[in-house]
Amino acid sequence: MQVTNLLSQSDGNHEDCGHDHGGLEHSHTNVKFRQALAGLILVLNAYLLDFLGSGLTSVAELSAMAGALVLGFPILAVAFKDLRRGSLSINELVALGVLASACTGDFRTAGIVAFFMLLGEVIETRTAAGARASIESLIQLTPTKARRIQGGTEEEVQARDLRVGDVIRVRPGDNIAGDGIIVFGQGSINQANITGESLPVDKGPGDAVFAGTINLTGALEVRVTKAGEDTTLGRVRDLILAAEKTKLPFMRIVDQYIGYYTPLVLIIAALVWAFTHDLDRVIAVLIGACPCAFILATPSAMVAAIAAAARLGILIKNIADLEAAARITAFVFDKTGTLTSGKLVVSRLNPLGRTSAAELLRVAASAERFSNHPTARALVQLAGEAGVPVSDVTDFKETAGRGVSANLAGQRVVVGRAAWLRDQGVTGDFMKSVDLEETAGFSLLFIALEQECVGWVGLQDQVRPEAAAAISELREIGIARMAMVSGDRKPVAERVAKDVGLSEVVAECLPQDKVEFVKSCKLKGYRVAVIGDGVNDAPALAAGDISIAMGAAGSEVAIHSATIALMNNDLRRLPFLIRISRMARAVINQNFLFGIVFVIVVLTAGALGYLTPIMAAILHNVGALIVVFNSARLVRQGEELAPTSIPTPASPPPPPSASRAGTSTVLIPQSA
Repeated sequence: MQVTNLLSQSDGNHEDCGHDHGGLEHSHTNVKFRQALAGLILVLNAYLLDFLGSGLTSVAELSAMAGALVLGFPILAVAFKDLRRGSLSINELVALGVLASACTGDFRTAGIVAFFMLLGEVIETRTAAGARASIESLIQLTPTKARRIQGGTEEEVQARDLRVGDVIRVRPGDNIAGDGIIVFGQGSINQANITGESLPVDKGPGDAVFAGTINLTGALEVRVTKAGEDTTLGRVRDLILAAEKTKLPFMRIVDQYIGYYTPLVLIIAALVWAFTHDLDRVIAVLIGACPCAFILATPSAMVAAIAAAARLGILIKNIADLEAAARITAFVFDKTGTLTSGKLVVSRLNPLGRTSAAELLRVAASAERFSNHPTARALVQLAGEAGVPVSDVTDFKETAGRGVSANLAGQRVVVGRAAWLRDQGVTGDFMKSVDLEETAGFSLLFIALEQECVGWVGLQDQVRPEAAAAISELREIGIARMAMVSGDRKPVAERVAKDVGLSEVVAECLPQDKVEFVKSCKLKGYRVAVIGDGVNDAPALAAGDISIAMGAAGSEVAIHSATIALMNNDLRRLPFLIRISRMARAVINQNFLFGIVFVIVVLTAGALGYLTPIMAAILHNVGALIVVFNSARLVRQGEELAPTSIPTPASPPPPPSASRAGTSTVLIPQSA
């Protein structure tokens, strides 16, 4: 909720409280603080002259008048602008209190009241700045200049002048000026401000980099793919700032009825005057009734929670989604790319006959080297890691979804599924070498050399190392139901579910089946969060009460397909999201209750004569600061999650074991 700023006297949106609780520019705040301090000195000088002697009374009055004018002018100016716009807000209560003191000739009280109101705003602004630091840092991350390479020479240009296709040089320690692809060089990139990862990521030619991230080591040449507002950082920044401006239903109700509050307070003040004829009581009522603590209750907590989430790479588009996360009772997970990494790795090498494991890998990787299929990449990667040389092949052919064939040193190689090998004329019952129960969760590739099957390879999609711990933590914090829905085969889905600790699995699902499952959960009374990769899970994501896209960094589809986007793939963000949402709701309730009670107590005490106008001004700021400090506790939540890279303990592969006569199986560790 944006509120009028007494110090800046901006022409922006004016609302209720006379304070810009959203924050000010630091230097501007310092200037206005010095102005307020100068006014206070003039008022204190009046008290000092009174103490020194009665002959200085007129000078003391002039000093007090000047101080009251310096301090009261910002308050009166804002109230006048509100009235010109035809709005009646809390600003007028403060202005009336200051003006009433001045009209009675008590410039000292008018000045002191105005000073404490302005001082309270300065303190609140600087205190609340911590809650906005993570958000504001996103705006300042993109460098203003870049080193563009043209015609073999390097020139320094404004970052805003970069165009898609430009090549820029990034030296160690530089912020990257635009999204792009590394074309030369290697370096460690700190991309914590995009993904929330504190550990740097090593990148080289062909890898993507993001604007605003920092190159720690090595000189890079980057071809720009997105610049300016189109970068990942630009989209993230815009969405976070948009989220900050959104409102909860409760906040909209406050806005709807706050216009009736000022007239009500004026009626109360009139009644106090009618029964007591004590202007000090009237002024205390006007000052004490300013409900800053109440108005700050929700926005201060939500901004703090959004800041904590943004620091960890959790992009919340609307604060209503953050509030909704506190009520979630069920999680529905996609499998590939969510609970698993989405990258296949070789888990088994099973050579047949006299073929060795190394020879089987060499033949398979050589035949697959020109394919872009995930299985091909897994084989080639393992061959490189194992030091197995990959040979050149000729007459390479690939049939999508079935397999490849090629000539290797004059011999025909066929790699693919069992049915594909039979279609290619490979004879023999090579399925005898496969233990169907043992390999239920594997994707199997068979390799044939000169129409004879020489072995098979088992591949698995790696489960994310933190998945089991994250699901266990969700269970501990009270999530009643968790299920995995997947389009994969049932044995594969069940293996993944078992590894991560999920008992409910729905496999071989079409997109519409996933949607129906989510709807059935909601019909049973669950509030459902759907988690997917944001690319092929859009229908299911849209069906949930909230939707969370995994690994959204660099993916515009992922960022826009869900209500909440995780910029990295760390599943530990999910229980944190639930915890920060529940904490934010608890803090809002605390702030709201305190604000209501505080206003009632201060207003009543002022009406009964227990508070002077100065005491009312001081208490007003004390109440607002208590709310801000209470909300600021949320900012530091989640600091233990900063390192998102979880080391996987390496386990040595077990020795080869004979599963059948004439066959042997080599187990590949999951870290391979």
